Amino acid sequence: MRKHAVLITVLFALTVTLFSVSAVFWEFYKLNKNQYIEHIFTKHEIITQIYREHLQKKTSQIMLEANLAVYKFVIEKDKHEQKAILKKAKTLKQKNLQRVDEAVMLNKKGIFTQKIVRDVRISMLELNKTIYFYIEGPIGSVLIEDEGLKPFTYYSIAYSYLTIILIISISFVLILQRLKPLIRLRRKIALFGNGDMNISFKTSGSDEIALVSNELEYTREKINTLLEARTLFLRNIMHELKTPIAKGTIATQMLGTQKERDRFSSIFGRLESLVEDFALIEEVTSISDKSNFNEYRLVDIIDGAIDMAMVDRKCVTVDVDAGVKLRANYRLYTTAIKNMIDNGIKYSTDSHVKIVMKNDELCFESRGECIAHPLQYYIEPFTKDNPAKNSFGLGLYLVDSILKVHDRVLAHEYENGVNRFIFA
Repeated sequence: MRKHAVLITVLFALTVTLFSVSAVFWEFYKLNKNQYIEHIFTKHEIITQIYREHLQKKTSQIMLEANLAVYKFVIEKDKHEQKAILKKAKTLKQKNLQRVDEAVMLNKKGIFTQKIVRDVRISMLELNKTIYFYIEGPIGSVLIEDEGLKPFTYYSIAYSYLTIILIISISFVLILQRLKPLIRLRRKIALFGNGDMNISFKTSGSDEIALVSNELEYTREKINTLLEARTLFLRNIMHELKTPIAKGTIATQMLGTQKERDRFSSIFGRLESLVEDFALIEEVTSISDKSNFNEYRLVDIIDGAIDMAMVDRKCVTVDVDAGVKLRANYRLYTTAIKNMIDNGIKYSTDSHVKIVMKNDELCFESRGECIAHPLQYYIEPFTKDNPAKNSFGLGLYLVDSILKVHDRVLAHEYENGVNRFIFA
């Protein structure tokens, strides 16, 4: 998810924006509809007045229909149709009114006028895009159709809503289009980080992403230049060192005593070993392409490492399934295992190392005291516990560097008097 944080943020903003706009337009639609209904309901109070006059003056049905027709109101006379409309229609608004009638009464005291309050309920109904007004009184009811009135429509609001949604969507599409170069740039940076030193970041354009890409291209060229200069320097140094070391080794044989010959042979041998370690370091750090990695059986690599270490095979116990394979640079992986064998034999109490597979991880076990420092201390170059040992302190540093090239790490644990180094 972190890899697509910007894209997710943009999509989240789009979702929130669309939801907010939709919510606002929905509330606006409901408000407009309610205002429309209220306006129509108020405007059509004339129906109530006509019906009141009809009841008070007790005019004929024909007179009532004539008065309603002036305003394009029609009474629904069919009782079955009226029942069907009342059953199916949607009630838009309803209001209770009171009608006051005056009646002439006679009692012992004489003639007097009495006011009678009657309840009247008027309902505004909608069915099949037709508006009806239903009036219920104490002595009857009437259903009136408004032929000149149309129900509330949402087309103008829907048009505005769709227009705004379209504008927002187009805007976000344009934003995503502008983010495409950033996605391509991220992929190129990942390839560069994985060792593709010839990837090009150069791009045309003048926006911020193009400026960053071109700056990365300039940085890439500088890094490549520095790496090439470093590689050339190391190779020249090693080439120049090999010649005097070879001459010194030959000259050593001309010394007078065996003790002097052995001492100088040891010195030149260590120098030659140091040059070889430097060559390995240069090879490991300069690997940018893993296409030359091949699949090998692990037992074959271990056999090659034992031969390279030139130790008695009785000093090494191998408990690895012959079917286990891995993809690796044979020379480098063999060197890493060889260094672990050398360390195991050199620092163990019984000059023995056991190579086993545990949980799909290659382990090197040897008896002895636990290492005095954390593992990180030993994988730094030129560090070692015992300066008197015949070593430059590059063994575990080389192992760690080789494992990193193979997407692995070096780990250590101590259990029951056994140091266990793990290719995890």
